[in-house]
Amino acid sequence: MKTFWLAAAALVLAACGNGKTVQEAPRPVLTQTIVPGAAATREVYPGEIRARHEIDVAFRVGGKVVARPVDAGSRVKRGQVLARLDPEDARLGAAAARAQLAAAEGDLALARAELERHAELLAKKFISQSAFDARQNSFNAARARAEQAKSQAAMSANQAEYTTLVADADGVVVTVLAEPGQVVAAGQPVLRLAQDGEKEVVVSAPESQLARLRPGQAAAISLWADPSTVFPGRVREIAGGADPVTRTYAVRVSAPNAPASAQLGMTANVVFNSAIDPSLVVLPLSALANRGNEPAVWIVEPGTHKVKLRSVAIGQYREDGVTVTGGLHPGDVVVTAGVHKLRPDQVVRLADSAAAPPAASMQR
Repeated sequence: MKTFWLAAAALVLAACGNGKTVQEAPRPVLTQTIVPGAAATREVYPGEIRARHEIDVAFRVGGKVVARPVDAGSRVKRGQVLARLDPEDARLGAAAARAQLAAAEGDLALARAELERHAELLAKKFISQSAFDARQNSFNAARARAEQAKSQAAMSANQAEYTTLVADADGVVVTVLAEPGQVVAAGQPVLRLAQDGEKEVVVSAPESQLARLRPGQAAAISLWADPSTVFPGRVREIAGGADPVTRTYAVRVSAPNAPASAQLGMTANVVFNSAIDPSLVVLPLSALANRGNEPAVWIVEPGTHKVKLRSVAIGQYREDGVTVTGGLHPGDVVVTAGVHKLRPDQVVRLADSAAAPPAASMQR
């Protein structure tokens, strides 16, 4: 009975129509043509641009911070004041040291006069040699105390000057670690200064890829803000131990010829040079589909422009896409966008066709 009603409904619909079959328009898709030897086994890592030399600047003496005329991001010159401590304690200490020096010098003058008088008495045989030796020892002790007081006074004067923190080199204040009103100890960082000069990119490499990196290895660096700007780099240092939280190794890539547009803190991509692998293909993630529980891609048949689903073997997921290690052949046209709206033998229209981009295109 159900079949009868379905057939009747089909007849009614056919009678209401004009008898013509509506043909579905080809669906526009983006494609990529597989080119042999177009991809390379490269490693792309995001990183941060930093200065070659970053130092934590601190006071040599402790005290209360009363002024900090610079903020994070401020550009400073060599000798410029960065922060000041309350100078009162240092001033009082210097004054006390000067007073001690004056007292020691007075004792030294008295001991010198006593020694000269005892020398005259010894020459006239009025005193014994032991009495003169005792006076000589008193003079030596007074002279030593005077030297000690002199050194202490000089040290106190230096400490009074240490209450003003100045920049040792031109650079940029990266981080501020102390605020006015805060009491800091001697050597406690107040701010971090990135010195002008050579820049580098710091990336985090997983332990599985560490064996592929080595100091001195060439690399290409591009800015996230300006991908068209590519400049050379070289691995300067690989951390000897892994980060305890991320379990990755910090790799520092020096960039001595970094452009002026590469500002500190910017995000950069580092590509490490490696050999070309003819069997490797890189596709965008949008090209992947599913065939059951297996990854697959849609292939456009030449001439008919019909699509068929083909299983592929996936290698590594990278920043620039996914590597396909098997299932594709040179000349295959792979759909890279719109894969979730396709069905087998559907006719498509190639909206934009391009060859597989070389994965080492950033290397110059």
